[in-house]
Amino acid sequence: MSNIFDSMLPEEENRKNAADLKATDTQMESGSSDSIIADNRETTSRDVKDVTQELLRHGYIEESRKAKLFQKSMINRAAILTALEPLDMTFQLDEHRGIAFLKVVTPKDGEPGQEWSHPLVRRQRLTLEQSLLVAILRQVFVTSEQESGVGECVATVAVEDLLPQFLTYFEDSGSDAKNESRLLSLLDQLKTHGFISEVDKKQEITIGPLIAHVADPASLSALLETLREQADMDEFDQAFNASTRADKA
Repeated sequence: MSNIFDSMLPEEENRKNAADLKATDTQMESGSSDSIIADNRETTSRDVKDVTQELLRHGYIEESRKAKLFQKSMINRAAILTALEPLDMTFQLDEHRGIAFLKVVTPKDGEPGQEWSHPLVRRQRLTLEQSLLVAILRQVFVTSEQESGVGECVATVAVEDLLPQFLTYFEDSGSDAKNESRLLSLLDQLKTHGFISEVDKKQEITIGPLIAHVADPASLSALLETLREQADMDEFDQAFNASTRADKA
């Protein structure tokens, strides 16, 4: 009887050894796979990660504020576009004005007239008052570029100089304090979108280059159409047509 058990033990040991070897091979293969994945992750450079994360965090990069990141966005443009593609996003680079900004890619298979939606981006619509103020500020920005050259100007405007233009399109409350408070409130709202800086100690704001792309002729035309539907505003026609002509010049 003992001879039978003696003959069976080596076979059981062989089976156990084979199982252990297979488990070891599996672990080695798994480890190799993990190593390959880790290596692939490392192929994305730190510069590309920095720019991509900044765009996802704030939506734009201004050269005047973050020169190093803006330089990285120019050098690594192709890699950043590749990194954003799976997210249905892209970014536009305006080297002359020193601005890089994130954009959502509109699906090609979307139905005509269907607005985009994105799981990572919440679309924010400007109110009519905000849109009108953006149009006024854009006109100031374009005029400054015409005088100094594209990319060469720092477009600033004093609140007191902006107020008369503001009241051209908004109802005068009859109180200077109330009118200025209303304007400052709207300016503060636009600041959160990255269009302008905060009001400084001189009661001035700096208009950012992003406004040239957000308030383009197409969006201005849409705004004008909305105003026409609400009322007969010949003054708006003249102002916005002048803005469009200045943009094409």
